[in-house]
Amino acid sequence: MTETTVLLDPTSERAGAMRARKAPPPSLDGLTVGLLDISKPRGDVFLDRLESRLGDRGITVERFAKPTVAKKAPDEVIAAIVDRCDVVIEALAD
Repeated sequence: MTETTVLLDPTSERAGAMRARKAPPPSLDGLTVGLLDISKPRGDVFLDRLESRLGDRGITVERFAKPTVAKKAPDEVIAAIVDRCDVVIEALAD
């Protein structure tokens, strides 16, 4: 018996688009990691620590932030992440 997993996109689309899951890279070495602060309280604290840890490993980090947690990231922020980063980590905290 095989199970089907349905992933939902929380951006209020009426009909979710099906996207194939991209495999994670085998290593972060030589890649640029984007850190996206979604503006929840203390998310920046988590990302500061993560940036420090990644920097200690010699990994290039780019920081980005949403202006408010209540809305999706502006198209310009998304475009910058796509243009400048190989992977992205989104911070959720409280």
